[in-house]
Amino acid sequence: MRKTSSAAACFTMLDNSFFDQDSPALARALIGKVIRRRWKGQWLSARIIETEAYRLDERGSHASLGYTHKRRALFMEGGTIYMYYSRGGDSLNFSAAGPGNAVLIKSAYPWIDAIAGPEALAVMQAENPDAQGGMRPLHRLCAGQSLLCKALALRVPDWDAKAFDPEELFVDDVGEAPQTLIETTRLGIAAGRDEHLPYRYVDPAYTRHCTRNPLRKGQTAPLDYRWIDRDGKMAAEQQFPRGVIPVMG
Repeated sequence: MRKTSSAAACFTMLDNSFFDQDSPALARALIGKVIRRRWKGQWLSARIIETEAYRLDERGSHASLGYTHKRRALFMEGGTIYMYYSRGGDSLNFSAAGPGNAVLIKSAYPWIDAIAGPEALAVMQAENPDAQGGMRPLHRLCAGQSLLCKALALRVPDWDAKAFDPEELFVDDVGEAPQTLIETTRLGIAAGRDEHLPYRYVDPAYTRHCTRNPLRKGQTAPLDYRWIDRDGKMAAEQQFPRGVIPVMG
């Protein structure tokens, strides 16, 4: 990690060495980090609450289909941005250690601090209105990979296969690192394409605001999900961690 320069000197930008780890480990490590995006004079910011890991050697990944120019970012050094269209919307990924390995930023939650205040939030809401053109609620603003990209004004042509830019887009370490995570299977993986792999990670405080709540009715631990620590080891207690307060809205 290193302090950024110039206008972003107050941030702690994750450098490429942070991303030089296996994709499941990176997916866990990114939970709690904040994406910073400079747009329209504001630092739009969102805390990562849900990630999915992908590896070259499993059939759910884009890289498993082979190298193409469009997928080149997956085969570049860790910390390269990989963007693609999913159901017509933009999706944000970061390459991990090893060719073909990456992490999808599945969902996030607006982050408000001394740098990203109400004015930045207003820009995010203007970029990502609801279906009627109105203001999207805070808890729905980044609740999905395409909604996140809309709220942060991130588009495939602008950022695919690019490096982080301390003046425009990077991941900030704000000191938030939940010690217990939820591990479960990824979403939208077709049958027969390693859909069983437990490569999806969720911050337990934000389960209501991720793409699909792993704690929804009918789901039980450890059958449908597991409580794990930051290293991916199974937690001693398979229940909601004491002291963690769910974010309600």
